[in-house]
Amino acid sequence: MIDPDMRKAIYQLHLTGRPVRELSRLFHVGRNTVRAIIRHQGELPPTVRKDKIQIELELLRRLYQECDGWVQRVHEKLREEEGIQVSYSTLSRLLRESGVSQPPSTRCARVPDEPGQEMQHDTTVYQLRLAGQPVRVTASLLYLRYCKRRYLKFYRLFNRFLMKCFLHEALMHWGHSAPQCIIDNTNLARLRGTGSRAVIVPEMAAFAQRYGFQFLCHAVGHSDRKAGVERGFWSVESNFLPGRSFESLEDLNRQALEWATVRMEPRGVGKSSLIPAVAFEHERPYLIELPPQLPAPYCSHRRDTDQYGYVAFEGNYYWVPGGQRHEVVVLQYAQQLKIYHQRSCLAEYPLPADGVKNARVSPAGQTPPRYQPKHRKNGSQLEQQRLRALGPEVAAYVDYVLHSPGLQPHRLLRELWAFSRQVPAAVFAQTLERALRYRVVHLQTLHRIAWFCLSQSQERLPDVEVDESFRERPAYQEGCLTDEPDLSRYDSPPPAQSEPSDPTLPLDPAADEDDDTNPREREDTNE
Repeated sequence: MIDPDMRKAIYQLHLTGRPVRELSRLFHVGRNTVRAIIRHQGELPPTVRKDKIQIELELLRRLYQECDGWVQRVHEKLREEEGIQVSYSTLSRLLRESGVSQPPSTRCARVPDEPGQEMQHDTTVYQLRLAGQPVRVTASLLYLRYCKRRYLKFYRLFNRFLMKCFLHEALMHWGHSAPQCIIDNTNLARLRGTGSRAVIVPEMAAFAQRYGFQFLCHAVGHSDRKAGVERGFWSVESNFLPGRSFESLEDLNRQALEWATVRMEPRGVGKSSLIPAVAFEHERPYLIELPPQLPAPYCSHRRDTDQYGYVAFEGNYYWVPGGQRHEVVVLQYAQQLKIYHQRSCLAEYPLPADGVKNARVSPAGQTPPRYQPKHRKNGSQLEQQRLRALGPEVAAYVDYVLHSPGLQPHRLLRELWAFSRQVPAAVFAQTLERALRYRVVHLQTLHRIAWFCLSQSQERLPDVEVDESFRERPAYQEGCLTDEPDLSRYDSPPPAQSEPSDPTLPLDPAADEDDDTNPREREDTNE
């Protein structure tokens, strides 16, 4: 290949009148090459690849759409249905170059870094240790692009309501906001579309309008549009998390706030050693000043007051003043709860610490109510101890019940203890031993197994205490003068029955057939 400078020199010498033969000897190139360079006026000729196989663009688009984007299936249909023999690599190249399989890559617009124009928000997930236990948390970071100030906070989960709470907390901490907030294509703020065509959720658009900014989604695959907040997460991973221990989520957020707003702001950032605190003072006149009276975002929940005077919210119980059982409205804020009834605030409570459940919260200085809500999950520790004391067979069945998935073990164990008081101890142990062998966990089936074990053993049923005063009742006195019934047919022994293979089946199959007959027909048969 002849380099462009030599081509230009050959053409310039040709313009001075040098013959082709002389130029060929001078530059050691062939005469045909010299003629070709002169014909193109010393420029490199455009080289366009000429494919031996020509495939219509409309055909490629139609097959690509029919096959839902699977290029291998497009390749098969071209060979089998269209009779076009083309290699898979050539087909994938044609689809890329024509913009069918992927849109052509475009250049990013370089947005100037001007004071008071932009802030960026993003989230990421970290696996941290809180009090020695691994916990999955979501980090939310807000970044002012010009002065490079950061605000960081961690959450157990992150939804649309918490996103509004975080932005309110960060912007009120700064007292200012920028007119644009660059985000990715998250569904927390985006309703549909991507990039410049994204439509923001009306709820989030109204929230942003209150603070004087609007959400802008960057194009898909161009996360460098918010490179400042991405670089902020790298600082979190390399400077904040290493060498620190956290006892709770509150301790984690306390250290994160101190690191982002106290430790990092007077420190120089970047190659220019820009100090965020000093740069913010220069950027302040260009930002939108926020009044301190802006109300915090909240989420509304309807709750019924229970019989003890409490309302349940996220696993905890909050006392409602008064003596009536009203339907109240619970307003959830970032750090507190407010209970309203008929537009009047009945009580305000701070949210408990992370991980606190089943707490009973009442106003400070008020006498707690006499009755407290009981924990709905009743245990069976006492029943377990009594059942295990009945023998090893019973203890083995108790262990099987506790480790069986899909059961309500505490309820079943309480019913077992009640059942053990109704049958002899030996029969109860034999019943549970047989039930463990067949993996039986239904109480009705256990009753049938116990009846089967009683019929096969010599155990006597517990004696029933009979009140002998029944002879003095008027109904007995009236019926004692009637004729004695004929019970002679019960003197003959019943036919022998084989032991059923399945203890869950009834002992006498004919009994079920008799039960299916009409009661009127049985009465006619007896007559």
